[in-house]
This record gives sequence, C-alpha cells and structure tokens, in this order.
Amino acid sequence: MKIFVPAVLTLALSASFAASAATPPDTLVIAQSIDDASSFDPAEGFELTSVQAFTNLYQRLLQSDPQNPNELRPTLASHWEAGKDNRSLIVTLRDGATFASGNPVRPEDVMFSLSRVVKLNLDPSFILTQLGWTKENVDSQLKKIDDRHVQISWQANVSPTYVLSLLAAPVSSIVDAKTVLANQQNNDLGNKWLATHSAGSGPFQIRRYVPHEVALLTANPRSPGDAPKLKNILIKNVPEAATRRLLLEQGDADIARNLGVDQISALKGKPGVRPLAIPMASIYYMQFNIDAQPALKNPALWQAARYLFDYHGIADDLLKGQFQVHQTFLPAGFPGALNETPYQYDPEKAQAILARAGLKNVSFKLVVSNQPPYLDIAQALQASFAKGGIKIELIPGLSTEVSTNVKAHKYEATLNAWGADYFDPNTNASAFAYNPEDGSKTLAWRSNWHIPELSKQTLAATAESDPAKRIALYQAMQREVMKNSPYVIGLQARNLIAVRDNLKGYVQGINPDMVYYSQVSK
Repeated sequence: MKIFVPAVLTLALSASFAASAATPPDTLVIAQSIDDASSFDPAEGFELTSVQAFTNLYQRLLQSDPQNPNELRPTLASHWEAGKDNRSLIVTLRDGATFASGNPVRPEDVMFSLSRVVKLNLDPSFILTQLGWTKENVDSQLKKIDDRHVQISWQANVSPTYVLSLLAAPVSSIVDAKTVLANQQNNDLGNKWLATHSAGSGPFQIRRYVPHEVALLTANPRSPGDAPKLKNILIKNVPEAATRRLLLEQGDADIARNLGVDQISALKGKPGVRPLAIPMASIYYMQFNIDAQPALKNPALWQAARYLFDYHGIADDLLKGQFQVHQTFLPAGFPGALNETPYQYDPEKAQAILARAGLKNVSFKLVVSNQPPYLDIAQALQASFAKGGIKIELIPGLSTEVSTNVKAHKYEATLNAWGADYFDPNTNASAFAYNPEDGSKTLAWRSNWHIPELSKQTLAATAESDPAKRIALYQAMQREVMKNSPYVIGLQARNLIAVRDNLKGYVQGINPDMVYYSQVSK
C-alpha cells in the first residue's frame, strides 16, 4: 500500500515553526543527520538512522524492556518455550495482533520475515546465520504448527537463551508478508520497496521519506500495545551539529542528536533545553599485532600499556564528557558487563614492569584514523606513553586505509572502536575473545592472538541455557581479557543529545535500536 504525503503537509509543519517558534503539539521534530540511511528494510538497514527507526516501525517476537533492557518482554509473541531437543522454540503469537495494513500477524509472517533475511544475505544477515541457517535450509527450520503457533529450529550448538537474544535484534523484525510480496520487484522479496516504505506493526509507519532530506512517520493506531501519544515524528536532515543545536535552542526542534562538546557547552544554562549524555555500546581500545615485533608479543608490554593509558585525562579533560572510562569488552549497560576499573595512569609502575621484563627502548607504530576523536586520543597516548619510556610513532590515515591494513596484519598497533551489533554479550565476546582455527577474522585474529581456551569458553557461553551461568562465563572472560590480552580497553562513548524540557516519556538506551517514540508527549 503506497501512501503519499501532500507537499502542503510538510509546508504546514514548517510554517508552524516560523509562526510560533515552537514545534506542533502533535509532532515530535528531530534534528539529526540522516545521510547515512541506505534502507529502511530491517533485512538490510544497518546504519544508525535506519536502526533507530526500526523499533518504532516494526515489532519483533520479543524485545528489550525500554526501562530495563536486560529483560526481554513478549511483543508479537505472547509465550515461548524451548523444545525438548534444546534446538527449537515453540512460539505462541499474540492474539489479535495486526499490521498497519490491517492484516493479521500470522505464523507465515514470522517464517517469511526470518527466512528473507537469510535469503537476501545482506549486511545484518550474519546475526541469524549464526543459527546454522542457509538459503538452502532456512525454510525447513521454520514451521507453522497452527494459526497461532510457529516452531523455530536451528542446527548450531547454541542455547534457546542465546537464540532469544537474536530474535530480539532489529534484523528479526516481523514484516507483513502480504504487503511486502505485493510490492516485490524481480523476486527481491520486497527489498527495494521496503527501502523507503514500512510494512510493520510498530507504533509508527513511514508516511514519507525523501533521502537526505526528511523522514515523516505517522502514528499506527492498529499497533499492538499502547497507542502512540503523538501523531507524527518528523526527522529532518540537518548535517551540521551547530545548526542542530540552534534549531533546538530556538524551539524549532524537540530533539537534537549527535551534538559535540561545544554544542552541549553552549546549551548549558539555556532556558527550555536539557542536555543528555547517554552511554553507547561503543568501546575504544588500543590493539597490538603481536607478530609484528618481539616486544609486542611480551605480556609485560601489554601490562605496562594499561598503566600508560591516561584514562581520566582523555575522558574528562581532553574529550570533556564525550566518553566515560571503561576497561572491559562488554559496554556498561550490557548483560553481564563488568564496570571494574583496576588500572590507573601510572608511568612509574609501567616503567617498573618494563624493567623487570628487560624491555628497553620500546617503540612501535600506531596506525590511526586521521579523524576525531581517534587522532586526538592517539596524540594523547603518544604523550602519556612517552612518560613511561615508550615511543609511539603515529601513522594517521583514512579510516578505510587503517581498516584495510589492520585486517591484512600490516600494522604494529592501532586505536579503534568496536560497536555492538545486537544486544547480547556474544556480540563482543566473539570479537575480543574468539579466534577459532577456521580463520574467522575476529579482533583476536587481527592481533594474531591464539587463544584456544578462551575460544572454547566463548562457544560454551552461547550454548549455555542457564542465564546466571552464562553471565558468569562472560564475566570470567572479561577479567581474563582485561588482565592478559593484547588490547588496552579504555573508553566507552557517550551519545550527546539535547531535548526541549517540555518533552516527556522519551527513552533512549545503549543500543542504536533502543530509541522509543511511542510514549513521548509534550
């Protein structure tokens, strides 16, 4: 079903801003850059703008509770139970749930939504192919039992507990199969149409989307659950952070996203606005290629480096609140995340560690993106490591060049960031603590760090059904990586945004998809 918005609607909204210096009472106006968006198809969209929209356009069988993300709550499912083989789930669908089109949510929609992700094989598909699903076998793993029950099976050695986390990821959003198939082109399973339209059961639906300009979402009164409190969500493309801040300050926007420190400082004390710093699931770390030179293979260097990272100097003074100190591979806010920070900047202690190991005149080259904040952090590390007797030669370059060289093992050390792909500890454990013999190109592989025992523990954690035991496994892995690995994990990013102070009910969590508009009011 194609819905077009008359141009006068957008003009009317714009006119109301100019007339009253305030946004319309029934419309949430958001100023952010949307240039990154390539598709609003949940089987394809992996950019920030797209992922932020998915929770508002679609629903999954189960989703994180907005107020307590570690708790999964039924959404389009009313109940589920593990099969006796521990390789399947029987899911009961919510009674009476419908899509925005009015079509009922059926087992066929669940089967279509999950299988099309695997068949399209686009960027987010790896989240579901972890289950052993392929284009050839996925249809056999999804079975309709009756009009309200569907069986989801898998071949991989992973527990139902882990599978539930994957089914709560944005890529597992349930789409209206009838509407999507009615709009497919050349057997693309509706991919081209869904890039600019929506076919979900979420609290909003896409009314109009103009790439690089605007996305207008309107309320979906048929959405299962609480009805949205506002009629419209208007997301305006405003590439410059300073302009976003000005629009908010003038009352022409209700939310300004991705502000810098300068913009947040300018807003402090201004009437009518409220700056926020929200932790993100993005970890910044230094990493050594331990085969690049003998010193980099020595655990004493890894240990000394932990005392030469000026954590608070970078987070508090240099970057002024854009980051918080964090030293484990699971970001604060994730299930099982440890917030222990045993390492402090201590050049004398680092020198003593190096001396005991007989390491003298240590130097290495650090490849780093030439963009902020990477280069700013790298320059600070160059200065702090020098006080411990270690010389760092900075090799700035384009982000793509740095990434290519690191993945080809053509580097000695690098500074980088890792963002979570879905809300489960394995998303980071499988990067930092996993280097299997099959050559999966994880972060550990990029370091040439061979860790057969840690890799076994990572696999064991995905196979563990008991949630408490699973968390204990991840906490043990975090402590091991924090104390004995070629990474120095130092920072967790914060999302700097600001909102008008008359805004109520806005919730934003640690993961990009945890942006909730349905309960927002003014």
